[in-house]
Amino acid sequence: MYGVVLAAGRGTRMRPLTDRRPKPLLPVGDRSLLEQVFDAARDVVDEFVVVTGYRGDAIRDGVGDSYRGRPVHYVEQAEALGTAHAVAQAEPVVDDDFLVLNGDVVVDASLPRALAEAGAPAIAATEVPDPRAYGVLSTAEDGSLADIVEKPADPPTSLANVGCYAFEPEVFEYIDRTPESERGEYEITTTIDLLLGDGRRIDVAPYDGTWLDVGRPWELLEANELALSDLGDERAVAGTVEEGVHLHGPVVVEEGARVRSGAYVEGPALIREGADVGPNAYVRGATVVGPDAHVGHSVEVKNSVLMADASVGHLSYVGDSVLGRGVNFGAGTNVANLRHDDENVRQTVKGDRVDTGRRKLGAIVGDGAKTGINTALNAGVVLGAGETTGPGEALTRDRLSE
Repeated sequence: MYGVVLAAGRGTRMRPLTDRRPKPLLPVGDRSLLEQVFDAARDVVDEFVVVTGYRGDAIRDGVGDSYRGRPVHYVEQAEALGTAHAVAQAEPVVDDDFLVLNGDVVVDASLPRALAEAGAPAIAATEVPDPRAYGVLSTAEDGSLADIVEKPADPPTSLANVGCYAFEPEVFEYIDRTPESERGEYEITTTIDLLLGDGRRIDVAPYDGTWLDVGRPWELLEANELALSDLGDERAVAGTVEEGVHLHGPVVVEEGARVRSGAYVEGPALIREGADVGPNAYVRGATVVGPDAHVGHSVEVKNSVLMADASVGHLSYVGDSVLGRGVNFGAGTNVANLRHDDENVRQTVKGDRVDTGRRKLGAIVGDGAKTGINTALNAGVVLGAGETTGPGEALTRDRLSE
């Protein structure tokens, strides 16, 4: 069985973290979003086919021709014309039953297993309290799919379409017959309607595990929180931990990392290869210090993701934040992560102010951004890739690169 992973999107809602990388390569724990999907499906998939688009070369270079013993093929969706169009790009490679999975959605292994056991064609579904924002499934008496209604005001059931499927190669014929939608795309749900119209049985694979669409920056924090929760009580130290370091709870220090004297680390925390923490730093609360990142003297990092080569040199606080690759915080840079009125932090996504659902959210900082000394970053503020702040500046509005 093949695993067709859709990874072609631009990821505009995730800006600025996707300005210089494709969204599926964003880090979640010790691997990328895409690799998380591979791991979830690996036990039931013999080969992977990745549908790339935006910055596809970076995905090919980052993953290579195989993943943990499974061959990886690449096809390109040159223009974003919908999910059915994306799946169609896999036709030259796929000659057997296949799963369709999303390269930016966190699921656990029970989902691809349920689809594989249901047999093709099948659709994964999960119960949600309010399904109005989803495609909603209705089932026949025998449990098979009867209908899908997109975002209904009055949902017929509480079964939401997870967006993952099992198909036989004949589905490509139905994709060829799929008409363009009102928004100018070719939708896989329309293809499924055509299958139903021809009397084809489509099984519904129930799923009640993790389902997190990592579409906006704060959801990357949530994905990392989930990944680090899997550490349980693990304490794994392969790197250098100097005398006078205090490690509490689940902490992983990878080979080649260094934690210097006086550092205090409260897990769950992951300190990746080449990272340098301390002296006298405080790391806590579901934090990932990425490869070759630096957390310096008298720096506190709480519930945050520091990507590769990010540096918070000294005398700074970073809370509930995401720092992209190569970010450099000048001395005394401090991030606010809480509103004075205790309301949820809001953030601008594609021009709209959005309630993040998080009472605490700090800064989202794109690759290569730099702050001057004593910079203050307001709760929920976004600093774009390559952008800078001046010494002593208080950033209360987003500053995005073009």
